[in-house]
Amino acid sequence: MTPALLARLHAASFTTPRPWSESELAGFLADPLCDLIAQEGGFALIRTIAGEAELLTIAVDPTLRRRGLGRTLLDAALVRAKARGAEAIFLEVAADNVAAIALYEAAGFQRSGTRPGYYRQADGFRTDALTMALSL
Repeated sequence: MTPALLARLHAASFTTPRPWSESELAGFLADPLCDLIAQEGGFALIRTIAGEAELLTIAVDPTLRRRGLGRTLLDAALVRAKARGAEAIFLEVAADNVAAIALYEAAGFQRSGTRPGYYRQADGFRTDALTMALSL
């Protein structure tokens, strides 16, 4: 997937947090610490360093949701992180993203904290982020 395709998919998937631009996604792809896991209709990005991985994002085309693609991407990201030597993986998720939280909890992630007002929406409203972690 090209940065342009990734940006279009990310924009279709997210308003909070704001979607990433083509140039931001190109930067992730150029980073040797980052891995892209892509399938038709979705992608995940992780960054691995010093025994830890961060799930940067999972984006799934809204027309393809509720079919297991998010879980498939998450599982592949966990395998990639472990192969890169990560012993744990962490993430941040908007506190009102019920579907994503359910996905992460079903995969074994535990809530580890809250970042009040972490995400800013287009209307200026701020949404908390939950931090979650999983031992690999």
